[in-house]
Amino acid sequence: MLKLIAGLGNPGPDYAATRHNAGFWFLHRLAAQFSAHFSAASKFHGEVARLQAAGLDCRLLKPTTYMNESGRALKAMADYFNIAADELLVVHDEIDLDAGLVRLKQGGGHGGHNGVCDIISRLVTPNFLRLRIGVSRPGRRADVTPHVLGRPGADEQALIEEAMERALSVMPQLFAGEYQKAMSALNSAKHTS
Repeated sequence: MLKLIAGLGNPGPDYAATRHNAGFWFLHRLAAQFSAHFSAASKFHGEVARLQAAGLDCRLLKPTTYMNESGRALKAMADYFNIAADELLVVHDEIDLDAGLVRLKQGGGHGGHNGVCDIISRLVTPNFLRLRIGVSRPGRRADVTPHVLGRPGADEQALIEEAMERALSVMPQLFAGEYQKAMSALNSAKHTS
């Protein structure tokens, strides 16, 4: 069962509305469903919240280390609470998916995502769940950094929010440990744009 969900992003108001912070956006929506609130936790290098309900006890983490050192926060929290990699879900933006798409997968490489790369390096395993929120790929490789650190337009933002709503709909299955069922439901969905 899931014990830790980490949403990736960069701290501070300058980054709050950028595509790279899609993981933070998702965690805020999830926390709101449980009336959970984030508070600073310096020993975990981030902000944390806790989801508790019947049979559910799961922590949320927003690293404040900046994207490239996301693994430092996850490693600190996973070690402290003795959380295994297969009890961890990492939520992040994904340029290899169009805006409006969201996919769930177990393990794999980092796909050039610096936050995921750092997590794999520090946990010494790639075998954690990833919820990948599509933010589309820019036309040129040189435009990737400005793209992920830029703000989506209104139409793109609406597509991203629709995708996050679909992801929220499979969270009960994930909390129950029904990972394959959640993957089948989420990965077969297409956006309607």
